[in-house]
Amino acid sequence: MRKSGVHLLLATLIAVNNAGAAPAQPQTKKQQKPASVPAEPAVSFPTVLYGAAYYHEYEPYERLDQDVQLMKSAGLNVVRMGESTWSLWEPEDGHFEYAWMDRVVDAMGKAGIKVIMGTPTYSIPTWLYKEHPEILARPLGGAKVFYGMRQSMDIENPTFRFYAQRVITNLVEHYKNNPYVIGWQIDNETASYGASNPDVFAGFVNHLKTKFGTPENLNKAWFLNYWGEDVNSWYDLPTRDDAQSTGYKLEWTRWQQMRVTDYLSWQAALVRRYRRHDQFVTTDFAGGMKPDVNEESVSSALDIAAVNNYHRTQDHFDGSDQSMAEDFTRSLKRGNFLVTETNAQTTDWTSAFQLPPYDGQLREDVYTHIANGADMVEYWHWASIAANQETYWKGVLSHDYEPNRAYAEVSHTAYELQRIGPQIVDMQLKNQVAILWSRDSMNAITFMPFTSSGPQWSFAPPVAGYGSLVRQFHNALYSLNVGADFVFSETPDFSQYKLLIVPALYIADDSLLQRISDYVKNGGHVVMTFKSGFANGNSAVRWVRAPGPLREAAGFSYQEFSNLEKPLALKGDPFHAGKDNQVMYWAEFLIPEHAKALAYYDHPFFGRWPAITENDYGQGSLLYEGTYLSDGLQRAILTDALKSAGLTGLDQQLPASVHVVSGENRFGKRLHYYFNYSENAVSFNYSYPAGKDLLTNESISNSQQVTLRPWDLAIVEEP
Repeated sequence: MRKSGVHLLLATLIAVNNAGAAPAQPQTKKQQKPASVPAEPAVSFPTVLYGAAYYHEYEPYERLDQDVQLMKSAGLNVVRMGESTWSLWEPEDGHFEYAWMDRVVDAMGKAGIKVIMGTPTYSIPTWLYKEHPEILARPLGGAKVFYGMRQSMDIENPTFRFYAQRVITNLVEHYKNNPYVIGWQIDNETASYGASNPDVFAGFVNHLKTKFGTPENLNKAWFLNYWGEDVNSWYDLPTRDDAQSTGYKLEWTRWQQMRVTDYLSWQAALVRRYRRHDQFVTTDFAGGMKPDVNEESVSSALDIAAVNNYHRTQDHFDGSDQSMAEDFTRSLKRGNFLVTETNAQTTDWTSAFQLPPYDGQLREDVYTHIANGADMVEYWHWASIAANQETYWKGVLSHDYEPNRAYAEVSHTAYELQRIGPQIVDMQLKNQVAILWSRDSMNAITFMPFTSSGPQWSFAPPVAGYGSLVRQFHNALYSLNVGADFVFSETPDFSQYKLLIVPALYIADDSLLQRISDYVKNGGHVVMTFKSGFANGNSAVRWVRAPGPLREAAGFSYQEFSNLEKPLALKGDPFHAGKDNQVMYWAEFLIPEHAKALAYYDHPFFGRWPAITENDYGQGSLLYEGTYLSDGLQRAILTDALKSAGLTGLDQQLPASVHVVSGENRFGKRLHYYFNYSENAVSFNYSYPAGKDLLTNESISNSQQVTLRPWDLAIVEEP
């Protein structure tokens, strides 16, 4: 019997009676706020949590006792469960079952293994789809949608919200008094899923009304008189499906972000209403830096952020992938975080990239996460799945479910953590370099890329863009053993950092550009790239000479720019980059006004304009790259910039395969992690005050030579 009418009525009643927990329209960006309930308690763990996602329901035969015994023997102390199987929690409409999970939670708890429970809302059950197919996400263009893949729903649909609220409420109430359940993961790798359903569009129109007030204001902001597309009434607004307006496209991405923030804040508030007070609330970001998820805004509703961080292995394992995603995650709440998923053995949705880690890499990976600020490391997952999409996304155990090479290394690591975990958990990093991350700029440059892989008019995919610039900067800092935080367009003050890196800040309002200028004037150092300050918050190019409000701090202006059809060298190799003395893709014709030209193009036409300038402004400086640099050239320039900011020392003289991370533990002692990301033994001289290697218990004196085996590390604690 179909009960949708009853359920919609119930949803309406819930919305009226449970303000704050029921579905609500997302607020405009300026109004967007954290969940109304404070994010308490502050999350702190006595030791590092180390474990895996566990899905007893996926296993082909009954083996709970064997799994628990293997986990206990290995020394694991946490599992994440429950987020993937709404169909078992609620096998039919309104009928809830818990016994299948209760026995698993009980077995884990009795073995000393803590449980993080997930709300199972990211994959809807078949009965819900059958009763309400309208909750599936309509893609742009209106193509027919089908059931089968996870994350296929409109997260704002009131019918979906009703059923999601019901299952969440039941689960949290059931486990709030269970002493083994220490926290809740809301949803899973949430995104907007590209939904353009009628309710999504209606919400967008309401958002525009609030932001712009009148259609006339919208027309002016988006320059809609181009092609005669003025909106004379809010009812005239076309859908996003075939919109050409760059302002429309950018605002739509913001709206999708707001929807995700609203959805996860709603879930967080709902869980807090029914949870036990000491159960934390988190969500697992899918690596971070997504175009349709504002992780910074979502994090204000969480007790602690979490990330699913997958990375390269074997000969490509160097810690840089983990570092970039986790520097970003740590920056969201300016504190430590959880790794809810990472590589166990191999990954991929096919069997074409089965690259299991070399001996030592699993162990080194765990400490890589911890050195970046992780207080928990969990594998996805415990045991490999025998069939379906993720057959070859293997767990700690392979398909035979027997102890193996990975299990042995995990166990060795777990027993190390039992010994030293209290000394390394909650390590605080205090970096002096920050990268300004702008999701708006990433999205706007995607709509108007500065590179293409095809001939003109083909609109082929770009070969480089905003994301590649950010990664290039982060990789260069990482290779130089310089830690970095991320700051955001909303960050009110950059003064705690000595060096601020600003990649292609294409979208920025005047206040952000003024904050950057003030930062330089007050003694900060900036490295900035082309396209910065170019367009306003509506993706409209500023109608003043570039770089607009940055002109005084940058010390130059320009009126022209060009794509570069082939790479060019810089005249005279001014940064001693050798074969890497190359620039490409884009060139702005910079006209110095106060700035000093640091490099010119080696070209008969482009050579009249500097490629790189530096301007002293107030007590600080702004170095500007008017072109896209090779990786090696970028590294050379950053080396000089770090020296100018007083941020170089002996760490920058370590062997290339050695990476160091330093921080302070909860007891106020300095920790220094040294990683050897190579297949060869490597030696270096320890440059900090004398201490002890926590892993070997050996004393290490200043200037003592330390030798690391392949894929090994040392953790030196100062007294």
